[in-house]
Amino acid sequence: MTHRHRLLLVNGPNLNLLGTREPEVYGTVTLADIEKLATVTAAEHGLDVRAVQSNHEGVLIDEIHNARNDCCGIVINPGALTHTSIAIADALSAVNLPVAEVHLSNIHRREPFRHHSYVSAVAEMVVAGAGPEGYAAAVRYLAQGHTP
Repeated sequence: MTHRHRLLLVNGPNLNLLGTREPEVYGTVTLADIEKLATVTAAEHGLDVRAVQSNHEGVLIDEIHNARNDCCGIVINPGALTHTSIAIADALSAVNLPVAEVHLSNIHRREPFRHHSYVSAVAEMVVAGAGPEGYAAAVRYLAQGHTP
C-alpha cells in the first residue's frame, strides 16, 4: 500500500562528502543540510521524507524497491551512478512512482561522460545546476500533484 504522504530521498555515491568534497563544484552545503531542506520543503506540503545515502548501488536499488510499499514519489541524485547504472534506472522504472532527478552541478557543463543520464529517461523532471535549491524544487514538483 502506498503511503501518500512520504517521499524517498536518494543520494548516491560520494554525496556523503558534501561540504568538503570539491566545494568549487558542489558548494559547502552538507548532505545533512540538503536532507533538512528537503524535509522542511516536504513538510510545507504535508509530506514526510525518508532519506537514504549509500556508496553501494545495491543498497540504493533495495531502497528504491522498498519505496513502492510506502512512498508516493522519489527524489534522486544518483551521483556518478547517473552515468553508469542501467540497474538504478530499471529499479526506478519498476516501482512505477514519479521520479525527480537532481544534480547540484550542471552536468552538461562538465566532462563529456557526465552529459548522459540513464535516470533522465525515467524521471518526470530533472534539475541540474541549481545547487541545493534543486532538491527543494524537486520536492515541490512532486508535492504539487505529480504523485499518484
